[in-house]
Amino acid sequence: MPNGSLDSHLFNGKSLLTWEVRYKIAQDLASGLLYLHQEWEQCVLHRDIKPINVMLDSNFNAKLGDFGLAGLVDHGKPSQTTVVAGPKATWL
Repeated sequence: MPNGSLDSHLFNGKSLLTWEVRYKIAQDLASGLLYLHQEWEQCVLHRDIKPINVMLDSNFNAKLGDFGLAGLVDHGKPSQTTVVAGPKATWL
């Protein structure tokens, strides 16, 4: 992706993101999660959302990547996850 990952802009000073761009990134992520949770034939649980897994295209449109810890759950059924996945929790 041309603009790399979100963490390079937030933590490494690659560029200063305006509040308008940050808001757009948050909207893109929310839209993507809505699709994965409600609009796909099964609910996709990403389980590793953090800035390094948010990729930015040339127009700063956000794309969620790294589905290595993702799981599928049938709609209307609770997730059976009982432990935290990944080495540590990182929040956007």
